[in-house]
Parts: sequence; C-alpha cells; structure tokens
Amino acid sequence: MNRALWFVQALLSVFFVLASGAPKLLLPPETLPMPIPLPYSFVLFIGVAEVFGGLGLIVPAIDGVRPGLVPLAASGLVLVTLGATAYQLAAGEVAAAVFPVAVGLLCAFVAYGRWQLAPLRGSRRTVEREPIR
Repeated sequence: MNRALWFVQALLSVFFVLASGAPKLLLPPETLPMPIPLPYSFVLFIGVAEVFGGLGLIVPAIDGVRPGLVPLAASGLVLVTLGATAYQLAAGEVAAAVFPVAVGLLCAFVAYGRWQLAPLRGSRRTVEREPIR
C-alpha cells in the first residue's frame, strides 16, 4: 500500500505542479482554455494553491519533517478538484468534468491512505533540546 501511495503522490505532484498550476502562473490569461472567464487574480490564486498542494504531496514526505501535511495537502487538492468539476459542469462541459473527478478521487485516496492506511513517520533525526529552566 505504501508503494501505491508513493506512486500516486508522485503522479499527482507532477500533474499539479507542472501541468496544472504552472501554466496558470506563467502563461498569459488569454492563452488559457477557459470556457467561462474568471478574474486573473482568482486564476493566479488557483495556480498557487495547485503548486503548493502538489509540493505538499511530496516535500514533507521526503524530508520527514511534518509528514502530517501530506494528507492535508491531498485534502486541499480534493477541494480544488471539486471546484474544477463544478466549473466544468457550469460551463456545460460534462465530459470534461470527468477528469477532475478522477483526479479528486486519487487525491482522496492519498489523503485517506496517509491518514489511515499507511501514515508517514516523522524524521529519524532527533533533536536534543535543553531543558527549560
């Protein structure tokens, strides 16, 4: 189960950082395929949320610091994909709404898997602290 979660986390991370979030941040707004126009500041907000969510699927798991952020990032991305599904349905593109639903289900799988099935452990590095006087 752990390997399956790592595989899905890596795929989702690459998708959200490179294929979904980066174009929203780097491309001019008129080049983005959007059936219903959205304010550019909102598109930037979505892009930032997707990039940080994608990084949140991998970075805390790799360095072992705050691994509890992985299921939170996956849960946040579930919300983003719900919004994308609602957007596609509002645009009348029912067939296009299937993709964000599938990605959202994968994010939900990672969130549940990292909370319940195969939680990540914290860093093996121990930090010795001085007692408070």
